[in-house]
Amino acid sequence: MDTIRTAAVRTIEMEASAIKGLVKRLDETFEKGIECLAGCGGRIVISGIGKSAIIAQKIVATLNSTGSPAIFLHAADAIHGDLGMVQQDDVVIIISKSGESPEIKVLVPLIRNFGNRLVAITGSTGSYLAKKADFVFDTTVEQEACPNNLAPTTSTTAQLVMGDAIAVCLMEKKGFNIEDFAKLHPGGTLGKKLYLRVGDLSGENEKPEVRADQSVKEVIMEMTRTRLGVTAVTGSGGKLLGIITDGDLRRMLQKSDSISHILARDIMTINPKTVRPSDMAVNALDIMRKNEITQLVVAENDSYLGILHLHDLVKEGLI
Repeated sequence: MDTIRTAAVRTIEMEASAIKGLVKRLDETFEKGIECLAGCGGRIVISGIGKSAIIAQKIVATLNSTGSPAIFLHAADAIHGDLGMVQQDDVVIIISKSGESPEIKVLVPLIRNFGNRLVAITGSTGSYLAKKADFVFDTTVEQEACPNNLAPTTSTTAQLVMGDAIAVCLMEKKGFNIEDFAKLHPGGTLGKKLYLRVGDLSGENEKPEVRADQSVKEVIMEMTRTRLGVTAVTGSGGKLLGIITDGDLRRMLQKSDSISHILARDIMTINPKTVRPSDMAVNALDIMRKNEITQLVVAENDSYLGILHLHDLVKEGLI
């Protein structure tokens, strides 16, 4: 087991060191390359061969999800017809550790003949690819984590991290924000966290409501009717005065033998926690967790609008 852990630690430490080493290689050429990619009027076409091709596909996915249209072009397929997907305004990125792969050496002149700008992500700045590129993003690593220094490990990690750096830089250049991200990720739990708002959920619920001078019996009947475990107490014009929860009722019964004389105002909690319909549902969940409550009053400008229940958030998969 010690040998296994030792190998794992050595691998992680080697790759972490290699990634850190990329920082000193982010020179003026990198900045100019990012400017070129940010100003691309078409798409970012990313190509590679072998393991670099797999890294290229991941970078394409990251760029597309962060507002930079990108497509993958396999270097081998490119020279057998797929090169037709490269359009005039596209910028091409080619990933290759050595920069000397036969397929790359065939592809590069074709890209240059098309007139497209070319970015090289390579671990060999003196390679054929690097010499022919407009911009070189240096991903040189001293050694692969593979004990034989053969299998692409450290080098592909460096390529992947460089791709993430490109994506983040382009996000910042374009001002890509959380609203933009939500538009591109509407599905699943992630999408719901980004776009689902309180009003989308509370509008489906009953709207329990009593006046301050109504009796406890009427409060219980209203809470039973709506089955949300809470009711708002309102004044004229629907102004929110407070709330009454199941817990408030239990505490009242512990203190009083007779409840016939008790009114809603006597047991309500004033200044309850509230959210607006436009607030993100995931933020409402944070409020519930921090305050250890299961309901929130939905209100705007002191006007009572409804109830958001923890079950609403559970049903949408936010928990």
